[in-house]
Amino acid sequence: MNEFALLLAATLNAGTALALAGLGLLINERSGIINLGAEGLMLVAAIAGFATAVHTGSDVAAFAAGAGAGALLAAIFGVLVIWLNTNQYATGLALSMFGTGFSAFVGTGFTQARLSERFKLHIPGLSDLPFVGPALFRHHPLVYLTIALAIFLAWFLYRSRAGLILRAVGESPESAHALGYPVRRIRLLAVVVGGALCGVAGAYLSVIYTPLWVEGMVSGRGWIALALTTFATWRPARVLVGAYLFGGVTMLQFYLQGEGVQLPSQWLTMLPYLATILVLVLISRNPTWIRVNMPASLGKPFSPGQ
Repeated sequence: MNEFALLLAATLNAGTALALAGLGLLINERSGIINLGAEGLMLVAAIAGFATAVHTGSDVAAFAAGAGAGALLAAIFGVLVIWLNTNQYATGLALSMFGTGFSAFVGTGFTQARLSERFKLHIPGLSDLPFVGPALFRHHPLVYLTIALAIFLAWFLYRSRAGLILRAVGESPESAHALGYPVRRIRLLAVVVGGALCGVAGAYLSVIYTPLWVEGMVSGRGWIALALTTFATWRPARVLVGAYLFGGVTMLQFYLQGEGVQLPSQWLTMLPYLATILVLVLISRNPTWIRVNMPASLGKPFSPGQ
């Protein structure tokens, strides 16, 4: 029972970074912009957050640095694809490659650095409960803030005027522009906010989840977060569920190894990515379902004069 509680706790921990990145990308895509550079963006934010944590010892400063790095790169991406109408897919891939190389270069001096034990929330009366306490109530505050963020985004998108405008920009930018809404500025704001959330996810990986810096440590989570938005049909609550599902699959490999399951380690390491491919294959069997839920202008450029 204790082992299962630890597995559940590890699932929440592993799923947090995926949830944050997935929610950020969902905001991007709800505005009609798809950012394939999430992997590189998270890597740059991871080294920015880790370096800040090493020098300041503050988690808050580290997350702020990660969010700032993510927002800056996302803003550059946004200007290129929104104002200069560059291809969103090619620009995103270029951002991913840039982030991978830049983070490896900058992070060379931090490969031997280690952070001290990070702060975890202790809730009197709850954290000490058997099974439930270690499973649910002994995590970093960002774990709980991520859940709150998913709830807030669900309300924002479907119950607020600003959320309705954001979805309108993603569904029909021409109609939104005809009504007087600044489509390009709304899209840029969505891209920057989404990039900041991806940045916090990258900083969480290097400061809380590991905590250390290793070249390429994001390990495909940016791509999994992209898949999550499709898996969740662009709904925040489903992004959260999907993130914990993939987080659980990631942790399952370590649980099986600890239980002595005789499987090649390479197969266990592949589990999260195999699960991602399997989910996408199953979803793709019903293209109508995806088309109904997907923002109509996703990946398409917009020019006010068109």
